[in-house]
Amino acid sequence: MSTVPNDASVIDVRELPPAQRHQKIFQLVNELAAGRSFILVNDHDPKPLYYQLEAEYPKQFSWTYLESGPTVWRVEIGKLAKAA
Repeated sequence: MSTVPNDASVIDVRELPPAQRHQKIFQLVNELAAGRSFILVNDHDPKPLYYQLEAEYPKQFSWTYLESGPTVWRVEIGKLAKAA
């Protein structure tokens, strides 16, 4: 099992209505300092979000699966230092 960085925030969007999830995640990505990351917890594979982030912020963030279902997905999303 992957280790989680001690300083990474964990954001569980499972309790949010689906229509609010991407808005919240994009807010967090916009506020993220270079070299920092957060852990996204979701109830489905957030792969479409990856493509949306890549379209908005090409080559500016990292995306690492920490857990891949079947009921919980955890992804570490980080802002690359070179994106600053």
